[in-house]
Amino acid sequence: MAEPIPDTLPTPATWERVDAYLTETLVGHDPGLERAVVDQNAAGLPAIEVAPVNGKLLHLLARISGARRVLEIGTLGAYSTIWLARGLPDDGRVVTIEAEPRTADIARANLERAGVGGRVEIMLGRGADVLPTLAGPILDGSAAPFDLVFIDADKESNTIYLDWAARLGRPGTVVVVDNTVRGGEVANPATENPQIIGVQRGLEMLGRDPRFDATALQTLDAKGYDGIAIAIVV
Repeated sequence: MAEPIPDTLPTPATWERVDAYLTETLVGHDPGLERAVVDQNAAGLPAIEVAPVNGKLLHLLARISGARRVLEIGTLGAYSTIWLARGLPDDGRVVTIEAEPRTADIARANLERAGVGGRVEIMLGRGADVLPTLAGPILDGSAAPFDLVFIDADKESNTIYLDWAARLGRPGTVVVVDNTVRGGEVANPATENPQIIGVQRGLEMLGRDPRFDATALQTLDAKGYDGIAIAIVV
C-alpha cells in the first residue's frame, strides 16, 4: 500500500526544485532549444515562453495525436515552435503566427539553427487578421485542416482564436490554450484585468461551445503558478 501523500502546500522553493528535477530527468538538455531562449532574452523579448516540461508536453501531444499540420498562434522566439515541429513527421508542417517583424526574424534564426526551419512557416501579422486567410485553402481542399492548435498570444483574443481553431480544425483536432490560471486570478469574478477577463471568456467558451470538449489543469513549474486548457474539436 502506498504511503499517504503529505498534506502540505507547495512553496515556490518546492515547486522550483521539483520542476528542475522533472526537467533534468524527463526533458534533459538540448542546445537548439536552450540557445533559442538565450537569443530571445538577449534580444529583450519577454521571458514568457513555455517551461521545458510544457514544451515536452506539446511535443508529445503532437506525436500522440499523429499531427501532420499544426497551427501556433504566438511564436515569440520559437521555443514552443521547435518542440512542436520536432513532434511531426518529415512531411509535417507548423504554421505559426507572429505579430512583430523583429520577433519573427529572431524566431526564424532559432528555427534554422534547431534544424526545423523547413517544417515551419511564419506568418506575419495579428492573429485575428491572419487566421481568416487560412480558411480558403482548407475549404477548397488544397490544404488539410489543422490537427493541433496551440494558442499562446494576447489573452484578450482567446475567444477569437478558439473560434478559428474550431473552424480551421476537424473532429479530433487537439487544442491547447496556455496561461489559463494566471496565478489563481482566473477564479476572481471581480477582476478588471483585461487579460484575465480574456482567459475567463475563453474557458467559458470551451465549457459551453458544443464544438469543444475540454478540461484545464493548474501547473507549477519554472514559469510559476499557471495552467493550461486542453480540448478536442468534436
